[in-house]
Amino acid sequence: MKVNNYMALQFMSKSENEAFARITVAAFVSQLDPQVNELTDIKTVVSEAVTNSIIHGYENKPDGMISITAKIEEDTVYITVEDEGLGIENLDEAMQPLFTSKPELERSGMGFTIMENFMDEVEINSILGKGTKVTMMKRIESKKALYN
Repeated sequence: MKVNNYMALQFMSKSENEAFARITVAAFVSQLDPQVNELTDIKTVVSEAVTNSIIHGYENKPDGMISITAKIEEDTVYITVEDEGLGIENLDEAMQPLFTSKPELERSGMGFTIMENFMDEVEINSILGKGTKVTMMKRIESKKALYN
């Protein structure tokens, strides 16, 4: 498939950058004229992935870097959120609903479950001590198509 558009973003692992990442990706995806619920889904999964990087990957240390890339191919958006943090020790366990490695922070343990439910495809690669890469894909049903 031909890439219609591409963006890359890199920022420090500060919690205040989560909103920046969410809004930036949403603005990029807006060119596909998504429905409100699709845009909300994308903003939510970006928030979840970035928050996981900040809290778990870098343990709230603000000097880590988080990278986001997004590309559009026809009616599909691909989003990758990547960090060079701690990595995930047991990915199968981490993907279980309600599992959290930080119960003292009152985390819900639903981040990966939300990503899987809101996106068409989710792939997570993590290497202990090297970081985590979350790649997500969603087909957008353009509002324009609904009215034609």
